[in-house]
Amino acid sequence: MDNANTIEKAIQGSLNIIEQDREREIISRRFGLSGQKETLEQIGDLLNITRERVRQLEKAILVRLRIGADEGTIEDLAAAEKLLIRNLTEMGRVARTADLADRIYGHKATPTERARITFIGAISNVLTALDENDLYFPGIGIAEYGDAKTIHNRVDEIVSVIKKHGEPLTIEQLDGMLNYEHPDHIRAIASISKLLATLNGFWGLAKWPTVNPRNIRDKIFVVLEAKKEPMHFSDIADAIAKSEFRRKNVTIQAIHNELIKDPRFILIGRGIYALNSWGYARGTVSDIITTILREAGEPLTREEIVKRVLRARKVKETTVLLNLQNKQLFDKVDKDSYKLAEGNQ
Repeated sequence: MDNANTIEKAIQGSLNIIEQDREREIISRRFGLSGQKETLEQIGDLLNITRERVRQLEKAILVRLRIGADEGTIEDLAAAEKLLIRNLTEMGRVARTADLADRIYGHKATPTERARITFIGAISNVLTALDENDLYFPGIGIAEYGDAKTIHNRVDEIVSVIKKHGEPLTIEQLDGMLNYEHPDHIRAIASISKLLATLNGFWGLAKWPTVNPRNIRDKIFVVLEAKKEPMHFSDIADAIAKSEFRRKNVTIQAIHNELIKDPRFILIGRGIYALNSWGYARGTVSDIITTILREAGEPLTREEIVKRVLRARKVKETTVLLNLQNKQLFDKVDKDSYKLAEGNQ
């Protein structure tokens, strides 16, 4: 029996113990078992009853279903529970409902398929259903691992540790700061939080662009930060296209435009950019030579000037020598040395 069939038989077994057609319809529509999930108001209007009456009936039906699950009277539910628990064990004991559904069905699960997984979690006594709110994604856990409050407290603990640390952490680093049996458990719990995001193996607050870049500039920054060396703008475009970013269909021209506008990015050569945090400063080659001579406080040989400029800019040696010929900025002291021109010191 394949996974989809196992889930389908458990759904049918659950609906079969609901005696009234109206109650079966309420549950099916509330969870979206056969289509779009509907609100209490929508179902009330359809059945000509109040919103509150729909809520009361839904609650009573779920209580009966949980009793049936506990007593083992729901046909084929045990097989579905076993299937979910086996996959949850491999995923870290808890998972977002969407991720679990994708794994169970072997493809990007449809809303109806996700609803069916949610329904089984809601009626099962060996599973923990995690409702969605502003802080948490909907999820399902193994009941032995804790109830919803316990799991959410663990999520909050991980968020607190990351927030206190002040920068993204790997799961291995978090494992050294927390008391869990396995790093996979930390990863699974962290995935439930809407306050966290992950990128390139690092976990951080969702508001941090290093793990959750929201625009092209942030994505450029993440690429350069990961590369840790200057890159040509076309290579940056390639890196973004091959990245884990959610939206990565950007043009080379758009990337080039953002590189020019953002002060974090420094042009150090023909189309080559670096981060200002690496010690690079904005300016032309002449500006760099001026800064070098001013900081030296004395004439420097042509060879020394070239060497220092090439540390700050990826240009040809001839470009540096050509800029040294600007007599308004630089004076030649002797055959080989230069100083700042009068009025430019």
